[in-house]
Amino acid sequence: MREGLIPAVLGTVVTASSAALLGSRYKMVATGVLGFGLAHVVLGTIDLFEHR
Repeated sequence: MREGLIPAVLGTVVTASSAALLGSRYKMVATGVLGFGLAHVVLGTIDLFEHR
């Protein structure tokens, strides 16, 4: 399995689930989790391109 694929996929799942919560009353928590998800996507993508 390629290095960086798991963080990128996991970050995508976390980002999508937190985006679904943005309309709820937990908007601040959803925004924080969204940031962590996007960070995982970015770092996983960097690993994918770095270890080709």
